[in-house]
Amino acid sequence: MDAATTSRPRLEVRILSRPFQPLALLEAWQSQSAATAADSPAAEGHFIGRVRGSTASGAPLEALELEDYPGMSETQLQAIAAACAGRHGVGAVLVVHRVGRILPGEAIVLVAVAADRRGPALRCVAELLEELKHHAPFWKREWSGGHGTWVAGNTPL
Repeated sequence: MDAATTSRPRLEVRILSRPFQPLALLEAWQSQSAATAADSPAAEGHFIGRVRGSTASGAPLEALELEDYPGMSETQLQAIAAACAGRHGVGAVLVVHRVGRILPGEAIVLVAVAADRRGPALRCVAELLEELKHHAPFWKREWSGGHGTWVAGNTPL
């Protein structure tokens, strides 16, 4: 059995209220992973989500506003990340999520997973994204034409 499945995974969860550069955060996370692990992970899975340019109804989107409950949100995201990491036996997980006013094209979520094989890494990324989409305590409002509309439900896979 490898070190990722026998030791506790390294989890990093951040909720940011300002724009972030996903590739810079990913590079820093990778450097930290390499520095703290006896063996560098053999596989990584990544996902960067960006805000679309249109609302759910197809109108041009000015911005997406994401609200959260500070403290509770981080705790919930940490629990989601830990559960997914445990199910897939991965060594490290990074989750970065935006809140506040987010413009089309800006990064809203970054998920990265390091594991000993591609299968667990990619499956963990996919499951983690779905769990975040359905269970993370965020409330979304789409702004179009100067009017904000709260979003009910989630976007399709």
